[in-house]
Amino acid sequence: MTTSAISRAAGTGQTADTATGATPQSGRARSGPSARIEGLDGLRALAIVGVLVYHLNASWLPGGFLGVDVFFVVSGFLITTLLVREHDRTGRIALSQFWVRRARRLLPALVLCVVASVLIARAVSQDLLVDIGRQIGGALTFSTNWTEITAGTSYFDQTAPQLFMNFWSLAVEEQFYLLWPLVTLALLGMSSRVRVGVAVAAGVGSSLLMALLVTPGADATRVYYGTDTHVMGLMAGAALAFACASPRLAPRVAPSRWGRLGGYAVPLAVVVLLAEMAFLDEQSTLTFRGGIVLASLATAVIVMGVIERRPDGATRVQRVMRHPVAGWVGARSYSIYLWHWPVILLVALDNPSAPGTLSHLLTRTWCVLVTLALADLTFRFVETPFRSLGFRGVAATLRGRVAGLTRRTKQLVAAGVAALTVVTAVIVLTAPAQSETARMLAANEAAGDAMTRQSPSAGPTPSGTSTPGPAPTSSPAASAPSAAKRSFSMPAGPEIDAYGDSIMVGSLQALRYYFPGIRIDAKSNRRWSDGLAEVSARGDGNRRAVVLAFGTNAGVDEERVKDVLDVLGPQRMVVLVNIMGPFARVDSDNATLELIARGRPNVAVADWADAIRAHPDQVQSDRVHPTIKGAHLFSRTVRQAMADLSTKHTGKAVSLKELPIP
Repeated sequence: MTTSAISRAAGTGQTADTATGATPQSGRARSGPSARIEGLDGLRALAIVGVLVYHLNASWLPGGFLGVDVFFVVSGFLITTLLVREHDRTGRIALSQFWVRRARRLLPALVLCVVASVLIARAVSQDLLVDIGRQIGGALTFSTNWTEITAGTSYFDQTAPQLFMNFWSLAVEEQFYLLWPLVTLALLGMSSRVRVGVAVAAGVGSSLLMALLVTPGADATRVYYGTDTHVMGLMAGAALAFACASPRLAPRVAPSRWGRLGGYAVPLAVVVLLAEMAFLDEQSTLTFRGGIVLASLATAVIVMGVIERRPDGATRVQRVMRHPVAGWVGARSYSIYLWHWPVILLVALDNPSAPGTLSHLLTRTWCVLVTLALADLTFRFVETPFRSLGFRGVAATLRGRVAGLTRRTKQLVAAGVAALTVVTAVIVLTAPAQSETARMLAANEAAGDAMTRQSPSAGPTPSGTSTPGPAPTSSPAASAPSAAKRSFSMPAGPEIDAYGDSIMVGSLQALRYYFPGIRIDAKSNRRWSDGLAEVSARGDGNRRAVVLAFGTNAGVDEERVKDVLDVLGPQRMVVLVNIMGPFARVDSDNATLELIARGRPNVAVADWADAIRAHPDQVQSDRVHPTIKGAHLFSRTVRQAMADLSTKHTGKAVSLKELPIP
């Protein structure tokens, strides 16, 4: 078989070991010109920037998580290229050597990141160590995606911070590295068309499975994490590599051979990819029913444009992708990916800040600087030595350096390594089973259930304080208003029903403190559809004032919100509590609530997002649920919204007594 189109693009016939950033099979650095394909590091840079911005603040780039799919396409392309080239050169694929190269490419930096992150997390917050044993096991065995699917965790809600959440994609890639060489070995005995066809069929099958298994309005972690549902990018890259390796098919994947369309195809693919990153989000069913596939195909077209060597010189896209800054970032993209998420969590807990503030922008800038510094050090002193020398070479180098030390220094080094190992093991073995937030929510939910069973309409009266509203004029049983008797005076606790999710569960005690006698129906993980079911079930038994706090889970469902308000009718006072959290949808969801309330005179919005933005220290480690002080802020925000609604309709200002936090 002739030299592949990829070799021509790189300007050399060397093996793809160096093109992928790996070293030759001997484990020694190859001399001579580099076979690294110009521009692919730039594409990696685009991918890691997208993921990094998304994790810094999802609202800045809602579809930034598609950067992972860019990585998948590049990996599928380069790994398949490596395998095909090795087979062309030697007539075989040395599987064991291939897997060893992958191990030394990935494992050393990963182990360093895991150990360092665990030690620092222990000093910052125990909450980051919940289920850390499972996370480390998943990371070191490259099974994070399936261990987290089994555990029922969520990538998109992020209400329970996981130190190594981002390792799921490394697991998918490593599973690809394990199985794909075997498939490739079988395919190399077939025609080029069959090879491409098999890769395309696998990608189409994965895309269809994702589209079928995703449930609109439900968490999409299963289809996002699943190897079976998320290999379309890897397969797109593999199909492209098979085509490039075929003298007959290679011209068909060269944009310059596509006529007038070829001049626009690659820039258009860049625009499509960037547009998807800017406008798609994790709540859109379209993301999982075509969005990820389109991003993968757009990336494949960009790869075609990047690797093509044109007689008229580099294209504009090629020049951008070959920029030195893009190359620097792309070469360190693996280490940046490893470090960025642990750094974001650790900095966020050590320096709390709320989105939309200068403090938030500064802390996020600090996250980027720390991540880049750690990534560069890891690239220079961990990735590069293992890549060029291999495990044995690095071990020999370390032995040589240790041999030159004094006996006393050797003892100190050995003691330090042993102590580090023991401390890490103790931290993992003594890690909490639940976060402080989870324990608080469970306790509040149990207390709420017990109180409801004892006396559904009763509530504690704060000692030494007066009721922050007028005394009820009627019993709870008679409090269901009619259109003829509707009242917008400030309601007391026994005149209020509250429905909500875990944010309200976390504020349960504070709500009862500010509204003695309030009836609360709140459970974790509830959505607006659950709120509709609960409000409808109570029907006319709903009190004359109602507080609704949903949307943290799965966002604000506009139609369900309207349905709930229709059930309650225009005669009741209703307060909608908006949302706050590390979600791309926060601003759009809150805008939806404002728009709905604007068209209904009996409805007001309690601006929890604005209130907590000024007090980021009053949020738990998950960046979503309130602390004890935050729960009181939540309750005061609800009370103020209810008072404003009363003043709006009665024309009488409501005087609210300032209550001390008990």
